[in-house]
Amino acid sequence: MAMTELIEVEVAYATQAVQRLVPLSVPVGTSAGEAAERSGLLAEFAVAAEGLRLGVFGKAVPVEHVLRAGDRVEIYRPLLADPKEVRRRRARAGKP
Repeated sequence: MAMTELIEVEVAYATQAVQRLVPLSVPVGTSAGEAAERSGLLAEFAVAAEGLRLGVFGKAVPVEHVLRAGDRVEIYRPLLADPKEVRRRRARAGKP
């Protein structure tokens, strides 16, 4: 029986109150979505798997993105406010 080659990756999630970084050893060919699920962070923070938004080192990737050794998968939260609307309000108020 052949041994499956493993790579080391990290999965990150943050709220305003807490930041979590979970190191994982996963088989070569693991997707970003699979790593997010294996990290336990989706369950811990009640993040829905449907519509999951992920990134690797700040660059958005699809859940099917195949990871490489050393990658950091980031689980993104939905925006609370539309950035364009926030800028408009700030401009109307005369704030930089």
